[in-house]
Amino acid sequence: MPLTAYRTRRSRLRLCASLAVGMLPVVLGLMFLYAQAGIVLRDISRTSAADAVRQIDLMLDNASQAAGEVLPQVGRPCAEVELVLREQVATVPFVRSVNLMDGGRLYCSSLFGAFEEPVDSAAYVAGRLRLLAGNPVTPNHSLLVYRDVVDERGALVAIDGRYLANVLQSVDRGAFMQLLVGEQWMPRSGLVRAGRLPEYPLARVALSSTRYPYQVRAAFPGGARLRYMGEQYPVLFVLLGLLGALAGVGSHWLLARSSSPSIELRRALQAGEFIPYFQPLVRSGTQQWIGAEVLMRWQHPREGLVRPDLFIPLAESSGLIVPMTRELMRQTAELLAPVADRLGGGFHVGINIAAAHCRSRELVEDCRNFLQAFEPGQVVLSLELTERELLEPDAFTDQLFADLHEMGVKIALDDFGTGHSSLSYLHKLKVDYLKIDQSFVAMIGKDALSLHILDSVIDLCAKLQLEVIAEGVEDELQLRYLGDRRVDYLQGYLFGRPLPAAEFLACALDEPAASVQLPG
Repeated sequence: MPLTAYRTRRSRLRLCASLAVGMLPVVLGLMFLYAQAGIVLRDISRTSAADAVRQIDLMLDNASQAAGEVLPQVGRPCAEVELVLREQVATVPFVRSVNLMDGGRLYCSSLFGAFEEPVDSAAYVAGRLRLLAGNPVTPNHSLLVYRDVVDERGALVAIDGRYLANVLQSVDRGAFMQLLVGEQWMPRSGLVRAGRLPEYPLARVALSSTRYPYQVRAAFPGGARLRYMGEQYPVLFVLLGLLGALAGVGSHWLLARSSSPSIELRRALQAGEFIPYFQPLVRSGTQQWIGAEVLMRWQHPREGLVRPDLFIPLAESSGLIVPMTRELMRQTAELLAPVADRLGGGFHVGINIAAAHCRSRELVEDCRNFLQAFEPGQVVLSLELTERELLEPDAFTDQLFADLHEMGVKIALDDFGTGHSSLSYLHKLKVDYLKIDQSFVAMIGKDALSLHILDSVIDLCAKLQLEVIAEGVEDELQLRYLGDRRVDYLQGYLFGRPLPAAEFLACALDEPAASVQLPG
């Protein structure tokens, strides 16, 4: 990853610092660092467990919501309520399946429709939760089942174990994490186990949910404290090991260490190394190019083209994603404005924006500057919000999106089906388009469950009067399937890969690439 940092050159200051470090009392320093490492690891365990409980509670809240929605349907024939169950799977985050039970027997499933299977109520902790290593359909695929029942009539809602494993992996910060439901437990690998938990003696924390009968444990194995010290205080270990003889060299290395990778991003931004690539957007019926999604790429002077997954997360965490997006919009307008009259009226331009960009009025001004580069009606600007990054609607965002809509800016929800969205979320944000995630499109012809979800999403969009864009279309089978279901727009390698500006405009204008003159 070409986020190499700059090495600073210092003379007397570096030498003085090296000598000062070499004079530190070795024993006192070692005792301090050892105690401090124990405190930090304990805080890490506590914070990791609290984060995991908060996120798992959120998943179970969604499961509880889904159960509450379908409980009134218990007792009705499965054929009449099957669509209601599948609608919950399609619209409620993290829900894998919804099932109805009556008289202690499961009789209707969102996966299979009518389905007969006894339900062992005693296996549910506090009558509400059960952690399973799998079921007859997916025996090696873990899941957490939420049970909401009154007099043996109720609903069972399953949460995919991969979501739970992702939570444990994302919050561990180096700690070993386990989710406990009764005698069943799941480590961050996602494989459900029973019996005795492994012993991790350092910084052990067990945190129970206050609302659901489960517990999250976090701890570190023996030796983690020394490893932490070695990772966080390498120079001090060098000083202690060499007893000051190499103290100058160690501190010199410390002061010469790389600075934050965000500095490299700032340098690249100032140097104009972030450039737009364009992936075609086509109309479903005719496969005609009617627009493009603008994707950010890093043209590094030494490393060449850098993949976005290597620098976009860092840009988001460092707060640089907003100025980078603003520069991308400026370059896009500069590239497309000279040829906009030849692209056809209403050429769609989709640009991804982060949630941080929606917390400032500057977004309105950025969009206004973009649109002013074109004649009225030449382009349709669409801002794509990823569903994986939750944006909480409030009075400020309501006014922000109202102003954007008044300017003619469209709002699209990207990666639909993989994150936080709900019907209320879609309504509050006043979304114009939904972009179905490519993971669902890829399952066409392969996975029946994903097709049920895909069809439910398409039906939902029709009811909400939202236009649909399907991402990741790569073969004729997917094209025919989506066309038969009247999906509005398509995007994927079948129509074109992301292209640099010159190649994209050459294809869009049907001209040789060498004849396309770019600004600058």
